[in-house]
Amino acid sequence: MALTSRLGALLYALAVLAVIFLVVGQLLGQPILLGFVTSGSMEPTLDEGDGFVAIPAAVADPVEEGDVVVFRAEEIQGGGLTTHRVVEETDRGYITKGDANPFTDQDSDEPPVKDEQVVAVVWRPNGEVLAIPGVGAVVTGTQDALQTVQVHIAAALGTRSLLGAQGLAYLLFALSIALYAVDAWRDRGRNRTTRDRTRQSGTSARLLVGVFAVLLVLGATAAMVVPAGPTEFGIVSAERDSPGQRVIEQGTTESTTYPVGNGGALPVVVFLDPGDENVDVQPRELRVGPRSVENATLTLSAPPETGYYRYFVTQHRYLALLPQDHIRALYHLHPWAPIVVIDAMVGVPFYLVGVSLVGSGRVRDRSRSAGPSLWARFR
Repeated sequence: MALTSRLGALLYALAVLAVIFLVVGQLLGQPILLGFVTSGSMEPTLDEGDGFVAIPAAVADPVEEGDVVVFRAEEIQGGGLTTHRVVEETDRGYITKGDANPFTDQDSDEPPVKDEQVVAVVWRPNGEVLAIPGVGAVVTGTQDALQTVQVHIAAALGTRSLLGAQGLAYLLFALSIALYAVDAWRDRGRNRTTRDRTRQSGTSARLLVGVFAVLLVLGATAAMVVPAGPTEFGIVSAERDSPGQRVIEQGTTESTTYPVGNGGALPVVVFLDPGDENVDVQPRELRVGPRSVENATLTLSAPPETGYYRYFVTQHRYLALLPQDHIRALYHLHPWAPIVVIDAMVGVPFYLVGVSLVGSGRVRDRSRSAGPSLWARFR
């Protein structure tokens, strides 16, 4: 019975975390493990509302013809995340198309999709997309409810800090604290006369501390991921130069200031990655203090052929919780490596300290005594 109860609690926690990841992924504009489609453009592969497993582009294999990708569109439905199939590769980018659409996205004025626009690749075991029915309805309903709560609470308190992804993290954290307080209050009135009850109480405490740790990690990840990502620079290679940054004489270069800001309360280390040989930025690495701006120099080169060209500079941001040379070494290993290590530095100690304070439920006294106080455990 105890094993069944624990298995049920584990499955419930995984389901809740999956919904949280989906909702936060929607708010961040970046699928976190799971995503879903909001239209029927990918039928019959994915029906409207179907979910899928999203492999982040940073760890996925190079995109090939036939892959289904999630990319940041510029024109489709006003821009935003779009899930379509790559039907052709060209020198200027990928040609994409919904399986149910008669025309490609590029026939509808969407520019060819660059690698910098691809945020995830849909997992296709045995060459077929694994569809998870009904995910969209659950996530959309949950997101609408959360946004309604956010708006009402923000209006009642007169602050906008509770809106968006950061506000959602604040609310989830506050909700977790409230739930833990209720659980602790109810636990004080229970008779702890059996080992099973004690273990169940301990498991609940660990679960709540785990939720706190997950929310803290999500907040740290959002602080690094949300302001980062690619920035597009569109230029015209023309026969002669014109005033401004967008028209450059063919075969020549033009430089401009590239500001890198940090609106957070902690310093960040930023790496700038130009996505094309016709783009250069110096310096490639910056340390930006809290609520400050550092400037880099961006140099754009116009190709010998006239026409319109799109280039990208991708920012990778990391909270400066490690020495800068350690962050640099991890970044060169893989751009996600510093995020994983920093998240572990934030979440693991929080969880261990939290469990040491609230107890694991396995070593409590079996009598009716409430045990040592929280202050005693802290000491």
